[in-house]
Parts: sequence; C-alpha cells; structure tokens
Amino acid sequence: MKNTIKLFVLATIFLSSCQKNIELYPQSNITTENFYNNANDIQIALNGCYNALREPLLNEWKLTELRSDNTIMGNAGSKSVPNRDLSDLDLFVPSTSHQAIYSYWIANYFNIRNLNVILNSLNVNYSPTTGTLVSDTTKVKITPTEKRAAVAEAAFIRAYHYFNLVRLFGGVFLIHEPVGPFDAIAINRSTEADIYKLIIADLQYAADNGANVKYASIPVTSLGKVNSWTAKALLAKVYLTLNRKADAATLLTDIIANSGYGLVPNYADIFATTNEMNREVLFAVRYKAGGIGQGSPFPNFFAPELSGTAIINGDGSGFNTPTADHFAAYNTLDLRRDISIGSFGTAKMLFPKKMISPVSIKGDGESDWIVIRYADVLLMLAEAQGNTASSLALINQTRTRAGLPALTATTVTTDAIFANELAAERRLEFSFENVRWFDMLRYRTTLPTLDPVAAIKANFSALFAAHYSKYPAPAPTLPTIQSYVTSDKLLLPIPQREIDNNTKLVIPQNPGY
Repeated sequence: MKNTIKLFVLATIFLSSCQKNIELYPQSNITTENFYNNANDIQIALNGCYNALREPLLNEWKLTELRSDNTIMGNAGSKSVPNRDLSDLDLFVPSTSHQAIYSYWIANYFNIRNLNVILNSLNVNYSPTTGTLVSDTTKVKITPTEKRAAVAEAAFIRAYHYFNLVRLFGGVFLIHEPVGPFDAIAINRSTEADIYKLIIADLQYAADNGANVKYASIPVTSLGKVNSWTAKALLAKVYLTLNRKADAATLLTDIIANSGYGLVPNYADIFATTNEMNREVLFAVRYKAGGIGQGSPFPNFFAPELSGTAIINGDGSGFNTPTADHFAAYNTLDLRRDISIGSFGTAKMLFPKKMISPVSIKGDGESDWIVIRYADVLLMLAEAQGNTASSLALINQTRTRAGLPALTATTVTTDAIFANELAAERRLEFSFENVRWFDMLRYRTTLPTLDPVAAIKANFSALFAAHYSKYPAPAPTLPTIQSYVTSDKLLLPIPQREIDNNTKLVIPQNPGY
C-alpha cells in the first residue's frame, strides 16, 4: 500500500488551472492567508506541492532526453503538429512560443508560487544578502520540530524546481516570496549566480534540518518525503554543476557512510512497482494507479506506437524512442540493456522498456519517476574525485551489478579515458531517467574533454541516413542540422509570453533565439 505522500487530500486547492503569469499570488484568501492554522494544514499544502511535481515531468523528457543523444522523435516522417514540435526540440530549433517549453516553465513556477506561500505562512524568508533562510515566529500552531521539517521539505522542492530551470534556461525570474501582479512586472531575470545562491540556501537548510535517520529506520509513512540525505544528494549535484568538487565530495561521502541507502542487487528491481522507494531511491515523484487521477501516463507515452496490447494495455504513443547508437553503446554482457531497451515488431522498433509497467487503465500507471538514486551518489563521487583508484572502485560497483568486468588502472591510464568511461557508465545506468542531458551540460566543467555540442553533432551524423534524412520534404541536409547545434542553443528560449506580457520591463531573450 502506498504511503500517505500519495494521498493528496485537498490538492485541488493548490492545483487549480494555471494562470498566464507565473508570479500571481493565489487569489483565494481561504486557501492562502487564512488556511494554514496548524501543522496538519501545512502538511496538506505540502502534499499538494509533492503532487504538483508531476506536471513538469509531462514535458521534461522532451527538453532533456529528446535533446540528448539518448532518444529521437520516433516517427520522423510525420507531418502532424505534435510530432513536428517534438522534432523541433530534437533538432534544436524550437520557437520561442513552443508549447512544451511554456508548459514546463509555467508548471515549475506554479509550484514555486505554492511553496512560497507555505514558507511565507511559516515566516521563513530568503535573504539574498546573506544567502540563507531566515526564520521568525509564526501564527501557525506548529512545534519547532514540525516547522523545521516542513520548511526543509518546501525548501528542497523549491530548490529542485529552480535547479532544473536554471540549467535549462539560464538566469530566470528569482521569486522567493508571494508577490502580486503589479509588483511582479518589476522583476526581471536574475543572474545564474543569484539563482544558484537561492538553490544552495534552500538545500543547505533542508540538509541541516531534514530527517537524517538511516534508510532502514525511516517510517513507512515518511517514505517518499524529502529528508536530509535527499537534500545532500541534490546539493552535491548542484556543487558539481558549479565545479565545487570538494564540497560535493564531502556530502556524497557522508551519504555513503551514514545514510543506510545502497544499491539493490538486481537492476530491474529498482523500477519494480512492487519495490518502490527501495533503499536505492533517495527521491522520486510518486504515482498511484487505480482510477483516482494519480496514475502515471509514461508507460503509454513510451510504449511503441500501434503495438496494440502487445506491450501495454491501451497501446502506446511511441514517444522518446531510443537511438540505435544508444542501444549499440551497451556491451552485450550488460544486463541493463535488455531491461532498459525493448524492441517491437519486424522493424524492431526500440522503446524505453524500463519506464514501462503494466496498466489496467490507459494513462494510469503505478511506476514512480525516480529523481535521485544511490547509484547517482556513487558515480557523482567518482566524478568529484577524478581519475583515482577510489573512483574506479565506485564505478565498478554499478558495472559489477550490470555484469561487466571491472575497470582497472592498467586500462584507464589517462584522465580523458576516465572521463569517457564515467560518462558512458552514467549514460547506460540512467537511461531515460532525464539525467543524460544535464550530465552533458555539467561535463563542460567537470569532465572538460567531453563537449555536448560535438556529441550531438556526432549523433546527428550517426543517425542521419536512418532517421533525419526521412524528415518531410524539404528534408534538411546533415550539415544543415549540425549547424543548428551551437553553444547558445544548449539553453532553451525564455517563453515569449513572459516577454510580451510585461508592460514595464524589457525581458532579455536568450542568445540565438
């Protein structure tokens, strides 16, 4: 039975239809200023914010996996508008009005707004001057322990949203408290450095104040909730992104030594619906099947198109198709390959098999979406440490589970070879988990021999004859599609609505759009 984090009572209070402006203060006095009277009210509000993590995921794979070298738009020859929109992302030519980009943007900011209301009601504010969260007395009837736990959860979720936004869009709007529409139009984009300052403040608070019991001692009712280890793992990834490797290593070493989390022996068991929130999973966006509106759509999204019931009840849409190059990257000994990638029909259409579990009702899957797991902790520490014997031992933990021979210093003789081995291991370990794109961006500083622009251009070349040459006439040439990928295009455009709707400020668009 799922824990209470999946029972989002009154979530509709916080998940009404999105407003056009990201910054609007929720308009109902009952649901904001006066609703939070005690700890139970705060928990109900937090449950709504956990629930709202699902909305960005509907489009996140389009902005990450599809733009990486992991997947492609399955039906290259289709002229339908939805398929062409996906192809535009795949080719790095989305318009500034691209619907998926805007939907992702507004879903993140919608939940940030809700989180700001919770933190404001608890009288916890972010100080840009000190880069810390400042707490004062609150009218809410809540114990100090309950308040610290609630703030830790809210701060983590807000940091998670901003971390995704800043990596995808660069400097975004830094909104850390409820603001009305007239004040909001005076807020312009902040620098990436200022966004990261808030992210670190939120995650540091969550790491210091979240529950820090070992995994085996976590109450069943708390599985799925943010804890100190969750925050430390995400903060370590933030530090890696900023090339603060020593800071990341300290946190990751602490998790490995003290958290009680660890690898599960069988790779497939990580994703089994009967084994959710297992000891490898530090954080996941949770789903609940059963016709109650809480199920996952991804099994039907990612199953092969026109496969009927051969793969999943209700057929599939064929989205997020693995590339042939990705399949070929697996060693034939690698046990992860046939768990991660399946093929269907005489054409052997590839699909992301590990993201698919049985459903009784179309679009009502049980599978959680894993955000952070222990394997990521191990491989991040290897990345932070660089080419050392200790790092190879960390990588070998996931390789051994996958049935692969261990790496040794006799074969990994240079930093460049180490970088390639680590990047390859991460790609195969986290296939289709929305990790690869963010990894490719981060490698520019942590593994500088790896260039995301060059990798995408090489991917276009490898797949041109079999895929990109089949785009509707006039099909682009290989040099043309390779020219689309530039350093500027590693960022997405700021949604045009945000620029056009502001009557007071000129909002700068990202270069290249």
